[in-house]
Amino acid sequence: MSTKPTYTIAVTGLNAIDSPGSGLAVIKGLREAEGFDVRIIGFAYESMEPGVYMHHLVDKSYQVPYPNAGQDVLYERISYINSVESLDIIIPNYDAELFNYIRIQQKLKTELDISMVLPTEDQFEERQKSNLSDFGEKHGIQVPSAEMAFSMEEAKEIASDLGFPVVVKGKFYDAKIAYTPTQVSQYFSQIAAEWGMPIIIQEFINGHEVNVCGIGNGKGDTLGAVPMKKIYVTDKGKAWSGVTLEDNELLEICEDAVASTKWNGPFEFEFMKTSEDKYYLLEINPRFPAWCYLAVGAGQNQTATLIELATGIKAEKLPAYVVGKMFIRHSDDMVIDMKEFETISTTGEL
Repeated sequence: MSTKPTYTIAVTGLNAIDSPGSGLAVIKGLREAEGFDVRIIGFAYESMEPGVYMHHLVDKSYQVPYPNAGQDVLYERISYINSVESLDIIIPNYDAELFNYIRIQQKLKTELDISMVLPTEDQFEERQKSNLSDFGEKHGIQVPSAEMAFSMEEAKEIASDLGFPVVVKGKFYDAKIAYTPTQVSQYFSQIAAEWGMPIIIQEFINGHEVNVCGIGNGKGDTLGAVPMKKIYVTDKGKAWSGVTLEDNELLEICEDAVASTKWNGPFEFEFMKTSEDKYYLLEINPRFPAWCYLAVGAGQNQTATLIELATGIKAEKLPAYVVGKMFIRHSDDMVIDMKEFETISTTGEL
């Protein structure tokens, strides 16, 4: 009989589409952790999220309100779920939902005894795409020039000043390269319709993208970090395959940023590396990326470290990762009973 503790952990991000959430990758890492067992509760926004029906990964799922419903509605839903499931930890995996979770974090801990490991509100705001230039200047990291646009005409004007091509980015997700004013208008409309204002118009940096998945302890220490180069990218710019690489300079930049910000919790740093070996910071995602399971396969189970931080266990620095480990994402077909879809759609539970 296992003497390991068992934690009931709620995880968001159960979609597995061409722009996947990181929830399923996080769950896979949790289930491979050696120091504890888990019972996984899925938090889904829609009944069509595939993770809801992946019963080998998710023990039970609940629908939760969209972020725009606000903090009070989210807290009430979690309070109900907790009365049934006795949650220990919640791991949010979407940028758009994090603000609400940060705001109710203390209340969840004091009233429901539910733990989370999240960046502070200041850390979260400082790394927003709209604030990234100031972040780079403050922490000594090169960042492409960028400005916020609140109208299509303003976007085209900024693009003209920066010089084509430019990158048109949403405040939460999505980024497209525009080579003409017409494309700026097209992408502005598309992204604004899905993610709202403002739209960021960013200088285009020619090079190849390198990303780092890591976790900080909130005291300035990087407990784990794995760099990855994208090999195959979807039309939405998402990595469909990638490989761990040896890049000490990149790791040093990230570790310096974590030390300077005292970053708390998981992160993904996205950089563009030029042919002159210069690094430009494109984004900081304040959660695990969808490819975080590669870090587990390369020898760093950062998701397990997150649980150590959440439960107060002394979290040690993770071992060195293995260079040359690849991940290849794939599509699959699941066959489910229509009754399951009807159940989650009508009752909000499965």
